[in-house]
Order: sequence, then C-alpha cells, then structure tokens
Amino acid sequence: MKKMTCQKGFTLIEMMVVLLIISVLILIAIPNVTKHSATIDEKGCQAYIKMVQGQVEAYRIDKKAMPVDVADLVANDYLNEGETTCPNGKIIEINSGVVSEVVVIETVDGP
Repeated sequence: MKKMTCQKGFTLIEMMVVLLIISVLILIAIPNVTKHSATIDEKGCQAYIKMVQGQVEAYRIDKKAMPVDVADLVANDYLNEGETTCPNGKIIEINSGVVSEVVVIETVDGP
C-alpha cells in the first residue's frame, strides 16, 4: 500500500463555507430582482397606454370620430386581437378619446 502524502481538494468545511456565501448572495439579490420586476411592469403599462393613445389619434384622423372603446380599435385593425391589455394584465379603457388604466377598487363584504 502506498501512502498518499499530497492530497489536493476541498474539505467538507470549505465546501460548506462556499455554499453559505453563495446562499447569502442569492438572498440579497432576489428581493432586488422582484422589486425591479414590478417597476418594469408599471413602465411597460405606461408605454402601452401611450401607444394606444397614438392609435386613438390615428383612428380620429382616419375616421373623423373618436373610438368608443378598445374593441372599436381592434375591429378596425388599429390594435391586434388579444393585445388589448397592459403587459402586466391591467385593463385599459378609452373615455372621450383619452386612454387610461382601469382602476379596480376591491371591497370587503362584511357580515
């Protein structure tokens, strides 16, 4: 039997320390990613509303009238079918030629 005197590698303690450091870094990074995701969704919705507002103006110029609702824009090929909500799923509406996000007020039913 030969005795190995020069063994190279990581010990179990060293591997556990490395995994601990990686875990702490991940725990720090995940909340920042989710916070930025919400901001990106909100900015995406604002950009989509501006784009739909541009389509409302194009409709007004072409048809000499304001569209009644988003379905009117889809019917006349100003918007694609299935692309009538914000990227984050919020519903948009048209009131007097102004595009806005529908605000849903949640109520809690009492006894």
